[in-house]
Amino acid sequence: MTAMALTAARAGLLSCEVCRLLSRPATDNEPGYCPRCGGELSSRRAHSIQRTWALVIAAAICYVPANVLPVLTTNALESSEPDTIIGGVILLYTTGSWPLALLVLIASVMVPLGKLGVLAYLLITVQRGSLRGTRDRIRLYRLVDIIGRWSMLDVFVDTFTVALVQLQPLMSVEPGPGVIFFGAVVVLTMIAAETFDPRLIWDPAVAGSKGTRHA
Repeated sequence: MTAMALTAARAGLLSCEVCRLLSRPATDNEPGYCPRCGGELSSRRAHSIQRTWALVIAAAICYVPANVLPVLTTNALESSEPDTIIGGVILLYTTGSWPLALLVLIASVMVPLGKLGVLAYLLITVQRGSLRGTRDRIRLYRLVDIIGRWSMLDVFVDTFTVALVQLQPLMSVEPGPGVIFFGAVVVLTMIAAETFDPRLIWDPAVAGSKGTRHA
């Protein structure tokens, strides 16, 4: 008979979600607070899968108008030109600002879409009880969590672009309706990454180890 893999839960310990310190809960019903940072301890995030799915679906719905509707409207002396995110990328590229165009493309189009894809993949594999690629999926989750801290980068880029245009004589820029949906995508994906419980990824492996026996 082989010994089952020792986990923090089996050892009666909880990991602080703020500073990652393993500590013993005060009671089962009221775990208490982390002795190092004071963060509230919890064994699991309640309804993690349902809440994360709801946020991912809502973000995916908002992603379409965020890229179809204009995010900026440039007003000149005799004309008014609305620009979508892709239109702005093309404009920046054709005017010679390809580094800024690449930054906007990655931050505003590729990163939100990638986060949605990764979160959906993690949710599907967790619900199927997949045992494959556990460590790779944990790395993907950590990558999404890290990227989430830079989710407002594209907002700063757009602000910088607006400032450049405002310096032009007889020109002004106004935000378009796409900005609202884009902001919703950023916020919803950030919250979705926080509501997803990465400990769910390890559950099938831990459950499988319970039934492992040697003759």
